[in-house]
Amino acid sequence: MAKDKTLYTCTDCAATSPRWLGKCPGCGAWNTLIETVAEAPGAGKNRLSAPQYAGLAQAQAVAPLSAIEATEVVRSASGIEELDRVLGGGIVEGGVVLIGGDPGIGKSTLLLQAMDALQRAGLPTLYVTGEESGAQVALRSRRLGLEGSQVNVLAEIGLEKILATVQATQPAVCVIDSIQTMYSDQLTSAPGSVAQVRECAAHLTRLAKATGIAVILVGHVTKEGALAGPRVLEHMVDTVLYFEGDTHSSYRLVRAIKNRFGAVNEIGVFAMTERGLRGVSNPSAIFLSQHAEPVPGSCVLVTLEGTRPMLVEIQALVDSGGPSPRRLSVGLERDRLAMLLAVLHRHAGIASSDQDVFVNAVGGVRISEPAADLAVLLAITSSLRARALPKGFIAFGEVGLAGEVRPAPRGQERLKEAAKLGFTVAVVPKANAPKKAIAGLTIHAVERVEEAMQVVRGLD
Repeated sequence: MAKDKTLYTCTDCAATSPRWLGKCPGCGAWNTLIETVAEAPGAGKNRLSAPQYAGLAQAQAVAPLSAIEATEVVRSASGIEELDRVLGGGIVEGGVVLIGGDPGIGKSTLLLQAMDALQRAGLPTLYVTGEESGAQVALRSRRLGLEGSQVNVLAEIGLEKILATVQATQPAVCVIDSIQTMYSDQLTSAPGSVAQVRECAAHLTRLAKATGIAVILVGHVTKEGALAGPRVLEHMVDTVLYFEGDTHSSYRLVRAIKNRFGAVNEIGVFAMTERGLRGVSNPSAIFLSQHAEPVPGSCVLVTLEGTRPMLVEIQALVDSGGPSPRRLSVGLERDRLAMLLAVLHRHAGIASSDQDVFVNAVGGVRISEPAADLAVLLAITSSLRARALPKGFIAFGEVGLAGEVRPAPRGQERLKEAAKLGFTVAVVPKANAPKKAIAGLTIHAVERVEEAMQVVRGLD
């Protein structure tokens, strides 16, 4: 019996190599080649790929953009406001959504709640589970309080059977939980392999576009936090959502990193309860610590997540270090922290080279925008001086290597959100200073880091 031929396939770009290599020859990624069984070519495979057959296909009609009728996409509200916010207003007809996250984070729980809400709104739904039995899904629905749910459930992992069932039942929304458990009879590789994931996702995507059925794919993530399977999986779908959060905490974040029908970097905030996930209407309350009196090393930042301004507390602790002082940040970029400490020393005369510096964003949120720079510097200075910032104090602004404070996008909305939540003092870039006063908020506009430090000293 002939031995099956093996190939090494890149999980990022699906390029193949006859032997293992540390670096992918296709995309240059490191340690992404995994061993797979080579597919036997079919009798008619690639029979039209030769140049002499290029003329067999008929040319298709083309049209200018101005002649194409463009209409707004039809959306169906999922009944969960935070999920609709991340999706851009609801589930799009014929759209394909990929949602990934750690095991036990709440992906299946959220989707089961959404499917039940859509079913009660009059839309037929189908929940395909490849990891659980129908009885297990039913038990979960009862734990969530979804009594009398009419969501149709199919426990199956065969792609051909799933496609036939979807064609026969014609649901408006179909959930595949999860894409890594599905397999096609056309391939000999095991479920979860690069070829199976790519092929199953491609068939389900074509089904959605041809029939108008919205398909939601659940995906596993690797230990590095990326979606398992080939990188092309993210390119096939219309929307990619990531479930974030610590399983030991009751709060979860759903973040959109790709959305063809809405804004990216939108987030939805949920709280895990005994009855499932519930949307948090005021997420700023999660990321703000409740101090009876102001404490040193704490500064509130107004950050922007998608279109939503949120208030997050930045905490800093500066302590005497040893021969090799440490710089540690949680929720913020470590390299940017080192850069900010150098700017603080050079342009504000505040040295911390012999100190351990720890910075944390409260609530487990991850802040990637540079508008957090000024709040980080003020929190570090507050901890170093052991002097608390005034009560009701906020700050935001990007800090450059020359010591300048650059404006942050949509500064007016940030200030209005802070005033609405009762904050009274703000240090912001001069370009973000509003032309009209905001009731209840005293605004100090600065152009450089040393100006911000002088303003804070004057507020003590």
